Amino acid sequence: MSPTPSDHASEHATNVRARWRATSLAEVWLRPGDWYHPAIDALAEAIEDERSPTAAAGRLGMARGSAGIGLEETLDDLACAFRVAGLESDLKALRAGAVGWVHGRERTMVLAGVRDPGTGLPTGEYLTERLRETYGTALTRQDDVAGTHCLLVVDVAVDGLDPWQRAGRSAAVGQALEHVFGEGHPMAALSDGVFAVLSERRETTADVALATRRVVERNAEVLGLGDTLRRPTRVWVERLPATHAAAAELLRNLAR
Repeated sequence: MSPTPSDHASEHATNVRARWRATSLAEVWLRPGDWYHPAIDALAEAIEDERSPTAAAGRLGMARGSAGIGLEETLDDLACAFRVAGLESDLKALRAGAVGWVHGRERTMVLAGVRDPGTGLPTGEYLTERLRETYGTALTRQDDVAGTHCLLVVDVAVDGLDPWQRAGRSAAVGQALEHVFGEGHPMAALSDGVFAVLSERRETTADVALATRRVVERNAEVLGLGDTLRRPTRVWVERLPATHAAAAELLRNLAR
């Protein structure tokens, strides 16, 4: 059960909170029962008093990540708070929310061998096993995997980032890939800054690669993380080799 909103919240902040909740539930939030958290009061008061909302946004992001709420839903909800107050979204607050979400996920991540805590995406080991299934199915059907599937690889790696920047960047890229590909496309964080998606090979695959680069760069800019990406961001289609063993070696090489 959600906690009760604080009785100490100011009347104006309560009004911001009420309009924020109504807008979020109508437009972005999935489950009304898990929307409220005490950090919401702090964020609403900071907005109303024209103080920095960054710290409160970070606490709320951590709470959302710990509760298993998705990053996109978390950031869309934060954006609603500024919109109902008639303000432009505070990029520092959104970034703090994203970084807080990453740390919340890290604290509660149980399947550490399957999921990368920074991105929420599966690990390279998981993708290797999904490739094993793909090669097995192709063998049964006597298909050529290189003709039916490919890897879409995203490389945003740059040197000299601090842990906060890497965490925020990882979360932004993970969100972008989930937005572009959604369910049904095995994907993974191969290393810090390198990601791969297993995709069916289609006539539109090259167009999808271009769209992926745009979404990754736009997400980073919205979160104030544009300087954490290599420019231009490298996104390319990698041909799969003939055997699963060779594909596993390919993933290891891409992760270096």
